[in-house]
Amino acid sequence: MTVAAELDIRLRRAAFNRALAQGDLAAIGPLLAPDAILVAGTDSALLTGRKAQLLAWKREFAAPVRMIYTRTPDIIRVSDVEPIALEQGRWEGIVADRDGASASGLYSAKWRTIGSDWMIEAEIYVTFA
Repeated sequence: MTVAAELDIRLRRAAFNRALAQGDLAAIGPLLAPDAILVAGTDSALLTGRKAQLLAWKREFAAPVRMIYTRTPDIIRVSDVEPIALEQGRWEGIVADRDGASASGLYSAKWRTIGSDWMIEAEIYVTFA
């Protein structure tokens, strides 16, 4: 179960990264729990709920200078006692059509199975560069 769960989370993270790169809101929604929480990396802005996050991504996708964010998991640890998992890794934001990261840092994400799917329940980002 643990190996399968880790693989599923990695696949879902890859789908999230693709959705961010393509500006695909419809693909992001099913990856977020209804009450998902995101703490932004630089200003610690708090986005609470799937709807708030989708609205923020919609604004981001429409920005004249668009950042493309990628999360790269280093560790995924699935709980032995609850249907939850912790993902930790590195993130970077690159301005579309430019070389090199404009911002980067570390993140942690809490996943939970809801129904038969792993969904992001909480994420915290810290900007280091």
